[in-house]
Amino acid sequence: MHPQHNALLIDGPAGKLETVIALPNGEVRGLALVAHPHPLYGGTMDNKVVQTLANTFVQLGHVAVRMNFRGVGNSEGTHDGGRGETEDWLAVHEYVRAYYPEAPLYLAGFSFGAFVQSEVARQLPCRKLVLVGPAVGTCPMGPVPPRDTLVIHGERDETIPLSHVLDWARPQDLPIVVVPGSDHFFHRRLHIIREWVSMACGHQT
Repeated sequence: MHPQHNALLIDGPAGKLETVIALPNGEVRGLALVAHPHPLYGGTMDNKVVQTLANTFVQLGHVAVRMNFRGVGNSEGTHDGGRGETEDWLAVHEYVRAYYPEAPLYLAGFSFGAFVQSEVARQLPCRKLVLVGPAVGTCPMGPVPPRDTLVIHGERDETIPLSHVLDWARPQDLPIVVVPGSDHFFHRRLHIIREWVSMACGHQT
């Protein structure tokens, strides 16, 4: 069976936000918000890494929510460098949370989306924060809780050099999953993202 997908427009601080909610088959074990890469460089919620993350969460029994940032697709508003985008996710979370008040929260993002979700996590405590190709150096990434965070980065990422991510992680004692030979977009290595997210987010306590 395939998961049920609901496309809708949710009210956000700067206007309507184009959102897709994927429902798992059976019991809901969590709520996962998945953020896309930089909108000024073609990032949308249909990005293959974002879709991989969302599909993985659905397979784990979570409700997976993707949203086009303001100014992308049918979402209203204009790019706001991360501040407005953080507010957008808080608004979407409030909407979806009303339907799943007890579901543990998982936050995931790719590149710029990883930066935004790290900001969201400062306001919404989550079970696990998944950062794929985090935009260290191009965005003001702050510290994250090491025990609650999974970071996955490509060895040969030319957009966000691995050395930048290691410099950010080192003072936090934050482990990094390095994918050998991978570029920023994890070409032919999306299965590794699925495997690590499944291991980190599949067990409920």
